[in-house]
This record gives sequence, C-alpha cells and structure tokens, in this order.
Amino acid sequence: MSEGIITASYVGATILFILALSGLSNQETARRGNLYGMIGMAVALIATISGVTGNLGILIGGLVLGGTIGLILAKRVQMTEMPELVAMLHSLVGLAAVLVGFANFMDPERLSHYTGIELTIHDVETYIGILIGAITLSGSVIAFGKLSGKISGNPMLLPGRHFLNLLLFLGSIGLCVMFVDESAAGGGTMPLLIMTGIALLFGVHMVMAIGGADMPVVVSMLNSYSGWAAAATGFMLNNDLLIVTGALVGSSGAILSYIMCRAMNRKFIAVIAGGFGTTSGGGGGGSVEDQGEVVEVHAPEVAALLADAKEVMIIPGYGMAVAQAQHIVNEITKTLRSKKVNVRFGIHPVAGRMPGHMNVLLAEAKVPYDIVFEMDEINDDFPKIDVSIVIGANDIVNPSAQTDPDSPIAGMPVMECWLGETTIVLKRGMATGYAGVQNPLFFKENTRMLFGDAKKSLDEVFKNL
Repeated sequence: MSEGIITASYVGATILFILALSGLSNQETARRGNLYGMIGMAVALIATISGVTGNLGILIGGLVLGGTIGLILAKRVQMTEMPELVAMLHSLVGLAAVLVGFANFMDPERLSHYTGIELTIHDVETYIGILIGAITLSGSVIAFGKLSGKISGNPMLLPGRHFLNLLLFLGSIGLCVMFVDESAAGGGTMPLLIMTGIALLFGVHMVMAIGGADMPVVVSMLNSYSGWAAAATGFMLNNDLLIVTGALVGSSGAILSYIMCRAMNRKFIAVIAGGFGTTSGGGGGGSVEDQGEVVEVHAPEVAALLADAKEVMIIPGYGMAVAQAQHIVNEITKTLRSKKVNVRFGIHPVAGRMPGHMNVLLAEAKVPYDIVFEMDEINDDFPKIDVSIVIGANDIVNPSAQTDPDSPIAGMPVMECWLGETTIVLKRGMATGYAGVQNPLFFKENTRMLFGDAKKSLDEVFKNL
C-alpha cells in the first residue's frame, strides 16, 4: 500500500474516532459511536499492517493472540466487573508504552538515525513515554485490586506523602537529564531503569492514597494517562495516527475527570492528594448504635407502597450491579408504568465504580432512556416523590455530606431522597459504603430498610405487585 493511501487511511480513522467519541456522549447514539470506533480501529490496523515489510508472522501471531484474549474476556466478564476490566486494560496500555519505549531505546540503529538536537528530542520522547506508561501500569493494577476488593478501599496515607511525591518528581527530572546526556554517548540504560522503578512506585503510591469513593475519578484519570502514554509512543514511532488517537483519549479522559470532580464538588489535585474516606468510618459518620433504630420492611409492604404511589424514583447503586438486579428492576418499572405510576431513575455521576456504570446496566436491561435522569435534573423533584427506592447505594444518598462538615464526604452533592414521603433502602446489611462512612438516611423516620439480596428482594416485590 502506497504512503498516500496509508496517510488517507489514517485521516479516515481519525475522523471515525472523533465520531465515536461524539456518539458515546449520548445514550441514544452510543451504539453507533461504538461502531464508528470499531471501524476506525480496523482501518488503522489494516493501514499499519500494510506498511510492515518484515516479521509479518510475529505480527499476525500477536494479533491472533490479542484478539483471542479480547474475545474471551468480552464473553466472560460480567457487567458488574466492567470497572475492573477497564482498569486492567489501562494497565496493558501502560505496559505497551513501557515495552515500546525500551525497544525503541535499544534499537541499534537509533544513533545513526538521530543526531544532535533530534536525538535529544527523541530521547525525551522515549523517556516521557516510559514514565507515563509505568505510572499508568502500576496505578491501574492497584485500581484493579481496589475495584475487585482484593485491596482495601481505604486510603494508605504515609507520613510526609506529599514530600515523597515531590522527591520522586524531582528525581525523575534529574534522571531525565542524566539519561539524555549518557544516551548521546551510547549509554543511558541505568537512569532509564531507575526512572522506570520510580514511576512504578509513584503509580502504586498515588492510587493507594486515594479513598474508595473517588475510584470513578481514578478510572477516568487512568484512562487519560493511557491516552497520553499512547501519544508519547506515537512520537517515539513517528506515527501520526497514534499521536492523534492518544491525544483524543488523553484529553477526553482529562475532561471526564474534571466533570466527575465537579459533580462531587472536589478538586482534581485534592483527589490525587488523597480522596474521600481518609478516615475510616468518618469523623461525624457515627456508628450504628448512636444514630437510632432502623425500621425494617418486607416485600408485600413495599409492593403496597409502590402500588399506591403516583411518583416513584429509583436510585441504583453498585449493589444493583452486584446482585444483577437491573432486569427485575425494569420489569417492576414496566408494571408500575402500566398502572399509570410515573417512574423515573435518578443517576448520581459517581454511582457504581466507574463513570456511566449505572447507565450501562440500565441500557442493558432496556430501561427507556427518557425516564433516566442525571442528579442535577431531578434532585429538586424529591419533595414531590411518594416512594424513592435506593438499590444498593450508600454514599450517594448520605445526608451527612450536607450536614456534617467533619465527614470525609462533606460537600459532595448527593441525591436528596429523604425529602420525599417514603424512602425504601435495599441492602444486604448495615455495612458502610465504599467511602467507609455510616449513613444517617437509614435511621430517618420516613426510611424503611428492605434487607437481603437486591434481586431476590425485588423478585418478591414484583410477585406481590
């Protein structure tokens, strides 16, 4: 394939990637956006492979192996495990950037291709690509551990952690200077290896210090890092498409991180410095004993409340994902709507473990898009709601975010379901949420607790309806 055709293919793939991002911004167009992305990636792969002149057997073998692994993961991974999968895929992008960087550095023809200032620029590109890639790799592995429950969601706050981060940053700059100086003389391996170790350590320390309730921001942040790692790899390989694609992913991830932080009334730097949950259990969160007694309710009573209601608000959380209750929720929704009950869904920006987690689950269950609303759209309507159903959510409906300035989640916008007539909370028990904060909502006079697995509980409610 000629150079001109390859360039035209890259331009076409770039346009398709932009259309994919545009499509993914809306539920109604998300399927089309995914299709654009897949076509764009296919065009990019075909154009790139056509320009390869050697080692085609290794290349095809890699494609078959990677494609097989991807297909198996797509079939086996449940929707509830999507946050962990996304985090692990980010780690693979970081690993690829590190490996490509080292392969580029060890190229025996590197010093003959680049001289003078060009060599310096190329070495800096290699250094930055490995640096960002290593941070993304280790940070994503820790994020995977936290999201899957293999690592505690509580933040690990080392004494003088900000000073440690500063030292690691300054050390990376010093090592960059050493690497560039030694590389021109045919060396530079040791500074590059030391920097890689520092970057891996920084990625671990950075994510370990972030509290559980900030994990959706961490996922979008690592998405941004993976994009910039890909862009740096594109500079290393002189591949325009990789540069543009990486920049698209990096910038969109950064914008998403900003949107998530704004939705939680947080600052991005504050999240990186140590997120929600920096005190386990929260200063003003209180314990179960000192907040009063909960009022338990059973499925027939819940069904009666729903049948008599005119306005119902359903607030899904991670518990709905774990129980895989989205389909029975949709059945209940259809039944209530057939009885002329106005049912709506209220989605908090950080419900679940990744941005858009609840939207994806509801779309999978075929819940109509026009009854799914973001928090800002429906929060003012709660005083008019007859029954609010909270399914496995905790931190996003916690009143202490507004009433307790000492709470770890103080200032975080929450769904104000307690302002309605009756709130029904579905939980397995009285455990705290991912931020480790007790919830005063459970003890309010107009709150009723429906204990048990969300899917089984809602099955009983549906039968009674």
